[in-house]
Amino acid sequence: MSFRLSSPIPASAPQLRTGLALLIATVALTLGACSKDQARGGQRPPTEVGFITLQPQPLVLQSELAGRTTSYLMSDVRPQVSGIIKSRRFEEGAQVKAGQVLYEIDPAPYAAAAAQAKAGLANAKASVEATRLKAQRFGELLAIEGVAQQEADDARMAYEQALASVAQMEASLTSAQINLDFTQVRAPISGRIGKSSVTPGALVTANQETALATIRTLDPIYVDMTQSSAELLKLRRLIGDARMKSGQANVHLKLEDGSHYSHAGTIKFQEVAVDVSTGSVTLRAEFPNPDGVLLPGMYVRAVLDQAVSTTAILAPQQGVTRDVKGNATALVLTADNKVEQRTLVAERAIGDRWLISNGLAEGDRLIVEGTSKVRIGDLVNPVDMGTGTKAASAETASPTTGG
Repeated sequence: MSFRLSSPIPASAPQLRTGLALLIATVALTLGACSKDQARGGQRPPTEVGFITLQPQPLVLQSELAGRTTSYLMSDVRPQVSGIIKSRRFEEGAQVKAGQVLYEIDPAPYAAAAAQAKAGLANAKASVEATRLKAQRFGELLAIEGVAQQEADDARMAYEQALASVAQMEASLTSAQINLDFTQVRAPISGRIGKSSVTPGALVTANQETALATIRTLDPIYVDMTQSSAELLKLRRLIGDARMKSGQANVHLKLEDGSHYSHAGTIKFQEVAVDVSTGSVTLRAEFPNPDGVLLPGMYVRAVLDQAVSTTAILAPQQGVTRDVKGNATALVLTADNKVEQRTLVAERAIGDRWLISNGLAEGDRLIVEGTSKVRIGDLVNPVDMGTGTKAASAETASPTTGG
């Protein structure tokens, strides 16, 4: 390329000649750069992406379930005989022991009935001796034909009836004594007793519907939790994986105010049927309660270890996306630093990571930064960002699940 001036530059204009020379030099450099870009064909350098190398790590898979505390034992105190309450022998809210007298019902009518039964027994026993002697004498006379056979039989039957009367009077005395004992209403179990529904002077009836008081055993105490049947099935599928095994039965509690209960509990049983109205299964745990912190009816959150793995694959959530069908996918690097897409099975979210059961393995290089800048098959410039593992080996599983 050349330039031609339409008129000569006056010798008296040196500044104009200098400016023109600079303009020509600039145009020449620009044209040279364009020529080099055209020679390279417009190629751009590989895109830089950040990756982590996946490594298996220990994991305790935990579930946090809602629960309610319930008494280990509970008993309503009711009278077993009718009468007037004579006295109450406990403080409301106090700790009582099994067999302790709680109420006294007026014993006078029952004491009289017991005395009457005792007298009847003594009379029956006296009749026994008289009829025994008569039956013995008539038996001897019958041997020498001194009395008729009928008379001897009647004497023997009278003796046997006297023996039966004694047994009947003994049973009556026992019953009367039991009723007399029932005038002292005793605690059926040990525990903390609630408020009294009656006061001295009140009339109560045997086995009435209204309880006199309620006793609850609070140490130990139960916590009933609910887990959805779907989550239970997912857990069983995870435990079926060779990398997973069933967790310990220890349970920890979070109280209503967010504090942690200091004592660990143990799972006692799992209900054998699913509640059709809620689609959940009930689990029961037992906790020591020496300080009485837990009271029946409290709402708690129970954290329990349900599965343990020493080779769990956890992928950062920023490295996992969803396709149009909702399947979890991830971009990984091949050996020659090209982008490859994997379809994953993300079981559940563990903090800021996904628990991967299929699709990723130990040593895979997962792209976590720059995923939006590359396409499948692109050659990239990888930047190592570590392994992405965390020191914590126990994670609480959130209710979010993957696919």
